Amino acid sequence: MPEKEVIIKTEGLKKKFGDRQILDGIDLEICRGETFVIMGGSGCGKSTLLRHLTGSIKPDEGEVYLLNENIATLNEDEMDRIKKKTGMSFQSSALFDSMTVGENVSLPLREHTKLEENVINIVVKMKLELVGLRGFENLMPSQLSGGMKKRVGIARAVAMDPEIVFYDEPTAGLDPIVTAVMDKLIVDLSKALSVTSIVVTHDMHSVFRIADRIAMLYEGKVAEIGTREEIKTSKNPYVRQFISGSPDGPIKFFRQKDDYLDSLTD
Repeated sequence: MPEKEVIIKTEGLKKKFGDRQILDGIDLEICRGETFVIMGGSGCGKSTLLRHLTGSIKPDEGEVYLLNENIATLNEDEMDRIKKKTGMSFQSSALFDSMTVGENVSLPLREHTKLEENVINIVVKMKLELVGLRGFENLMPSQLSGGMKKRVGIARAVAMDPEIVFYDEPTAGLDPIVTAVMDKLIVDLSKALSVTSIVVTHDMHSVFRIADRIAMLYEGKVAEIGTREEIKTSKNPYVRQFISGSPDGPIKFFRQKDDYLDSLTD
């Protein structure tokens, strides 16, 4: 079998906020076409890692490669060129309340292309149909449920036909049925569009429904990385405690106010 192409890579990635070490030597490789899940509890560094992978922040130490380019060394114009090949689905959907659904989805197209208006409208309709919202382009975000808003956010994330889509807690705040619908959507889109999907979540049901491979973070380090089956059968006590949701085990819980406040940097 041909060797899989690595399109995202971190080497010795470190990041501090104040005196707190958020990421402490992260080494990852993510291959083209896979759905890669980053999981872990609050304060483990998963959201900070995602921000590094998208180029939103730069590391204190180490390297971050996106589509074979060391993004920590790129200038603003070069980074914009790379970002056009990626899409981002935010936890809060991040829709503009004053814009219609269609206007929200069309934003990347208007900002980064010179497509004619009729072509943009066709693309918007196609992307909304992909997420099961055909005919919703003239509605306002206030008229949508939480799950629908997240699907609009995904339609916007794939508007430019990206090679990579990042998802930040895509099922947060959703009920179990809508969560399952979102999980299926992520899997279906990954296959239909041949994109690489990176998903940050702590929802274990979602993890085992969508992931090809999983990395669990704990205290800024990779506790373990593996396929769904490898993680399910892991003997690592940190992994076992996290996936079982047990209060007993090596994972520390907040015992003081300062510990809780520190976690908010994640």
